[in-house]
Amino acid sequence: MHIMGTMQEIERVWIARAMPVLPAGAVIWKIQQGYLPEHSVHDQNFREGRIRSVEFGDGTVEYFHTIKQGQGVVRQETEQSLDRAAFERLWPLTQGKRIRKVRHRVSEVGLTWEVDEFLDFPLVMVEVELPSEHAPCDFPQWLAADIVREVSHDPRYRNHALAVHGLPK
Repeated sequence: MHIMGTMQEIERVWIARAMPVLPAGAVIWKIQQGYLPEHSVHDQNFREGRIRSVEFGDGTVEYFHTIKQGQGVVRQETEQSLDRAAFERLWPLTQGKRIRKVRHRVSEVGLTWEVDEFLDFPLVMVEVELPSEHAPCDFPQWLAADIVREVSHDPRYRNHALAVHGLPK
């Protein structure tokens, strides 16, 4: 297990009407993540937060345990790597609180745009991490026409809420 530490995450999120036509060079990650049942911020027994497996384009798979705190655009994120055995031991605890998505990552103009295509319900969301809360983030040309609305401050569109409650009505 490798602790990657706690960092501040400044992220804005939007809903897209459909998968945009991505530029060449988009990096694809296949993600499955589940949410653990308890809620104790300083829990070293993995009773809280999310676990995630990421299959990268080259077929390698990595596993993570992440705890996020806070609301809105600025949150604290603590992440550590897991080995496969730990992930498989914890995965059953996430039953009924899981999502699967394909993440398309495109780096452009100093930002990395992440377009998430959810596999269990019809939803495409776009995220971008920013250097500061009020940093400008103009949509790239390939993306702009597909943006419907921002949901950075709508807790119903957090991955945890989607995993537990599904798509908002």
